[in-house]
Amino acid sequence: MDGQLIAFTGVAAGMVAMPGADFAVVVRHALDSRRAGVAAAVGVAGGLLVHTALAVAGLAAVLVAVPALFGAVQLLGGIYLLYLGVGALVAAVRRRGTPDDAATAPADSPVARPGTTGRSLRQGFLTNALNPKAPVLFLSLLPQFVPAGEPALPRTLLLATMVVAMALVWFPAVALLVDHLGDWLRRPRVTRALEAVTGALLTTLGGILLAEVVLA
Repeated sequence: MDGQLIAFTGVAAGMVAMPGADFAVVVRHALDSRRAGVAAAVGVAGGLLVHTALAVAGLAAVLVAVPALFGAVQLLGGIYLLYLGVGALVAAVRRRGTPDDAATAPADSPVARPGTTGRSLRQGFLTNALNPKAPVLFLSLLPQFVPAGEPALPRTLLLATMVVAMALVWFPAVALLVDHLGDWLRRPRVTRALEAVTGALLTTLGGILLAEVVLA
């Protein structure tokens, strides 16, 4: 078997499985329901598809080469992550003092009780699609695994397909695992802690993106 393909499989698997904003969003929606979690997971994979498609088409190079365009994506991504993060933190605060047998998430929280799979799908997609680091990552990663003398397009298409396929396996698996542990994870104290951790993570990531825009 192609040695470079084996190496790429390991690198891509680690990249997909690494906890980040997309992981946090999938877990948060999976706490609401299995369907919501899987929908968010599919959305995350869809956002990943956008970045891999851009890398294959070479458009990621344009995004990286135009600072204003890259900064705009970074600004939107930071604002969106802050929106999700603050919503999760608000939900965690509002849960304080809720009896163990009567916990319900605030209906107006942007990440609590999404209500529809469409909203879960959209949040998962936007969380990944608005990640400004992804184009840089794929633009630098994919060419490293194209053997010398081999046509670039078919190979990069294969590599991009592998990444998206891994995401379609990993993130739904995370959602199903969270749902399987649902009785324990949905206990008010645990849910409140998860919301607080998720909110802190998303808010921190959003703040870092916005700080990079300001300091650029």
